[in-house]
Amino acid sequence: MNLQAIKSSVMKFMKDEEGLTIVEYAVAGGLITLGAVVAFVTLGTNVNTAITSLGCAVTGTPC
Repeated sequence: MNLQAIKSSVMKFMKDEEGLTIVEYAVAGGLITLGAVVAFVTLGTNVNTAITSLGCAVTGTPC
């Protein structure tokens, strides 16, 4: 492979925008996953607090 062919291949690779869509989907998927994790952690904390309060009310002990 000569220098001109290598240069042509590199330029073609640099102009190719198809790979950008894969990166965009990966970033979007990561953000969605992060949002789901935050939502589940928050929900879990709220449920734990409610159950603890309910248990304290039933047993009559201060929380």
